[in-house]
Amino acid sequence: MLDARGPGQETAAQAAAQAARLLRAGGVVAFPTETVYGLGADAGNAQAVAQVYASKGRPAFNPLISHVPDSAAAERLGVFSPAAQALAAAFWPGPLTLVVPYHDTGAVCDLARAGLPTIALRVPAHETTLAMLRAAGVPVVGPSANLSGHVSPTDAAHVRADLDGRIDAILDAGPTTVGVESTIVDCTGAHPALLRPGGLSRGAIAAVLGVALPDAGHDDAERPAAPGRLASHYAPHAPVRLDAREVKAGEALLTFAGARPPGAEAAVAIFDLSPSGDLVEAAARLYGALRHLDGLRPEGIAVVPLPRDGLGEAIADRLGRAAAPRPLSFEDD
Repeated sequence: MLDARGPGQETAAQAAAQAARLLRAGGVVAFPTETVYGLGADAGNAQAVAQVYASKGRPAFNPLISHVPDSAAAERLGVFSPAAQALAAAFWPGPLTLVVPYHDTGAVCDLARAGLPTIALRVPAHETTLAMLRAAGVPVVGPSANLSGHVSPTDAAHVRADLDGRIDAILDAGPTTVGVESTIVDCTGAHPALLRPGGLSRGAIAAVLGVALPDAGHDDAERPAAPGRLASHYAPHAPVRLDAREVKAGEALLTFAGARPPGAEAAVAIFDLSPSGDLVEAAARLYGALRHLDGLRPEGIAVVPLPRDGLGEAIADRLGRAAAPRPLSFEDD
């Protein structure tokens, strides 16, 4: 464990520098962002990237986001349209990933891009990780630092629970603040389109573009165009039941704004994402809530109807994927 939470900047800087040395040496290091913890490796080192896939048990056709310290580094790797440049200027550092045509410098291996002619890029809003990226001097892949299909980690303890003994180090900077993954926007065509809702709202992006942000078309089920596009993803072991109007015997309850549907009094456990009805708080607590309830081994998790405006769209997306039918490999976890 590399502890970046000690008093003063020196400790955080030392931890970030040590993480960077491990990355340059081909290691795999979990690192914090404002969204969730990522599982980092040098994006140009195919062997290290393969170790990321192996550590997660992640399908090799699912492309990875490359994290860089600033827009200049991103533009050395991708071809940015005027729209992509405008979004980067408005929201980086921040919870926004842009998919752009790849400018083949050899800095990001084919495995990290799943063989696609595009690249997913992000500048995270986390000072410790930005220090790590600057010190590493290479783009760093960073899928969520959990076993593939499991709930994404928002604290170093979550990473340790899934990946202890599988990776070289965890850069611990405490809990994340946003709590859901980055929003992914496809900027490869004439008009940007939403690939995945996340920590930045569709409305905020549309306001910068000056036009509505439509959804992207459906992916090839065997070869998604961006991370987080598999139908079953972010899944606990217990089956998740959405828009629940009652709680069935043996279920735990995931609720919002104090809602208590019939049967709640007999629930295995109740977790309110935000008693005050704050979607920002709900997003930040979502994965921790799923992990907590799943750890109680209920027969299922009932989820009350949730708002879908703003960050509610990203929360609904994650819960929908958690509730989707899973491939056998997930069910056998």
